[in-house]
Amino acid sequence: MANARIVDGTGSAPFYGDIGVRDGRVVAVGAVDEPADRTIDASDLVVCPGFVDPHTHYDAQLFWDPWALPSSTHGVTSVIGGNCGFTLAPLLERDLGYTRRMMAKVEGMSLASLETGLPWSWQSFGEFLERLDGSIGVNAGFLVGHCALRRFVMAGDANQRAATASEVAAMAELLHQSLAAGGMGLSTSASPTHDDGDGGPVPSRAADRTEQLALCEVVRQHPGTTLEAIIEGCLRRFTDADMDLLVALSATAGRPLNWNVLGIEAADPDRPAHQLEASARARSAGARIVALTMPILVPMTMSFDTFCALWLIPGWGAVLDASVEERMRRLSDPAVRATMMASATSSPLSFTRLAKFEDYVVGDTFHPANARFTGMRVDQIARSLGQDPFQCVAEIVVRDRLRTVLWPQPTSDTDADWELRRQVWEHPDVLLGGSDAGAHIDRSIGAPYTTRFLADVLRGRRLVSLERAVALMTRAPARLFGLRDRGLITEGAFADLVLFDPDSVDAAAPHLAQDVPGGGTRLVSDAIGIEHVFVNGVEILHDGAPTGARPGRVLRSGRDTTTVGTQ
Repeated sequence: MANARIVDGTGSAPFYGDIGVRDGRVVAVGAVDEPADRTIDASDLVVCPGFVDPHTHYDAQLFWDPWALPSSTHGVTSVIGGNCGFTLAPLLERDLGYTRRMMAKVEGMSLASLETGLPWSWQSFGEFLERLDGSIGVNAGFLVGHCALRRFVMAGDANQRAATASEVAAMAELLHQSLAAGGMGLSTSASPTHDDGDGGPVPSRAADRTEQLALCEVVRQHPGTTLEAIIEGCLRRFTDADMDLLVALSATAGRPLNWNVLGIEAADPDRPAHQLEASARARSAGARIVALTMPILVPMTMSFDTFCALWLIPGWGAVLDASVEERMRRLSDPAVRATMMASATSSPLSFTRLAKFEDYVVGDTFHPANARFTGMRVDQIARSLGQDPFQCVAEIVVRDRLRTVLWPQPTSDTDADWELRRQVWEHPDVLLGGSDAGAHIDRSIGAPYTTRFLADVLRGRRLVSLERAVALMTRAPARLFGLRDRGLITEGAFADLVLFDPDSVDAAAPHLAQDVPGGGTRLVSDAIGIEHVFVNGVEILHDGAPTGARPGRVLRSGRDTTTVGTQ
């Protein structure tokens, strides 16, 4: 690469020069005078390290999409999967159906894709990793999911009760084996929003503190490992007990623990400081708690057809957790609608906002009578029909047999909101990321956060410098996970590189695509201005299109990571 504007990931000011790559690594930065097999004139481009997405659920998708689209088109070259306690291994054949249904429900994946798009030819965690070796276009590391450990050992009792001492010992041994095979660490969930495909709590929710800490003791014994957890307070506010648990997990493992996701808005200005009190307590106890937060407002849809945040509004789950026909009947009943809205308006702010249907925009519709409403705000439609907003929405979705796509509009997009976010990003225990890419595929699309943030930095709010933005999405996550020789452009580093046009880099508006196995749909967003993406020195994206190359590496703990301590 010649004549590039280099943003090297350190946070230092950009500089101009050449980059030499040989055998998958950067061998020269600055002036390169050796002859090259190929030279890219990067005169009008910025070159930076490949972005590292710290929170994805690409565990399944990589089997039918080796390039983790759309993330890699937006410059992401390394992903961390296996989050929130959910992994596809270790796995016994008896649990195939349960695991597929759980992933479809809790992570919003297509059940048909899970059934038809994967070989399911593994049992151990190591075998799962081996199936991906040599076949992926991006680098991918995977935490070991607590739910998989519990289900493997406890079968149908996994989400019903606490484990016995012998069962905890069996889980610990299974975790030992999984980490020795390259698992990046342990992930777990105690979130009340996480239910399995049968309507019960996911297995990790039944674990007690003794079990949680025993597994963290195992993590401590394996180099290059880490922790990730989601608990009830992550979505609301931490209680003292929540903070004590997170600190104990990190301190026991001797590893940083990251949680997802820290919401930041001026309407609740004290929440970030409250949530980050967990990090302060951790520092005092020789532990470390890191909050993930997104640098963009993630576009997301709502639906009365498949599980989404509307189900979480107090009282709404009991109404919506029924057959399509019964849901349609209930939504057509004025008394049921009145009860639902009364419950929503008396709920916490986050749920109240979900039920402000006047602020929604109607997206895709399916009944001919609804076609005229596509692209309109609900308040406009309601006024024209002389209806209240929820009645209006209910009638539209019932005509569509619940398939209507609804787009809630941002409620925290003011200058005050973004100034508060800018301040929080400076906290040493806050990390940008948390896209959830690969999950909730027809509901939200966080994968383009990299390009959308760059566009905002270069041509929008300009809250941070370009070099700071790049460092926050490259070196910072690489350091948290101890990724060896990644996240920087320096001699000896792996040549994970992104070349983009600073005048145009951005993400296009999201749209639905029917491109997953089994005929399902998902939200996608095209990258703008990403000219080239290299993984381990091999080009995987050229002028916005995948090249077909699969140079990605399965990132294994110890081999590809160093141990990151808590201080």
